[in-house]
Amino acid sequence: MDRAQKAESIETLKGVFADAGAVVVAHNLGLTVADMEDLRGRLRKEGGAFKVVKNRLALKALDVSEGSAHHALFKGPVGIAYAPDAVTAAKVTAEFAKGNDKFVVQGGFMGDKVLDAAGISTLSKLPSLDQIRASLLGLLNAPATKVAGVVQAPASQLARVFSAYATKDAA
Repeated sequence: MDRAQKAESIETLKGVFADAGAVVVAHNLGLTVADMEDLRGRLRKEGGAFKVVKNRLALKALDVSEGSAHHALFKGPVGIAYAPDAVTAAKVTAEFAKGNDKFVVQGGFMGDKVLDAAGISTLSKLPSLDQIRASLLGLLNAPATKVAGVVQAPASQLARVFSAYATKDAA
């Protein structure tokens, strides 16, 4: 890689880190091409991506000082998984790591906060943004449904009483 390509890579990574809700860093040594394509496909379906990165370029893109917590993440052959939603990349990588022993989640970061592997595992158990929106809409719609049922109940009871009188008079 020449100097111009490195500068372009650093700028691309800066954009990725700025736009991502969370970035998951994982060791990918020993994964086959099919495994990598499977992981990329799962992330792509959820709106995320996986990219193998050079450690030095990633650290330069993060613009962190020597010896920071970010440096511990970028050791050995690593790749980054990222998505606009903070939970999506963590969910997909945690699920993929369960089925593949050669894929090891090292940790990650959300903005300036560095997370270890346990933090990423905890993040993967949280509901996604779409799930939170759906439950919020359900909570907002529940009172309206209950009010409609309460308002409708007296009318239906009144109709049953009239129906009973009508059948009684007919008999």
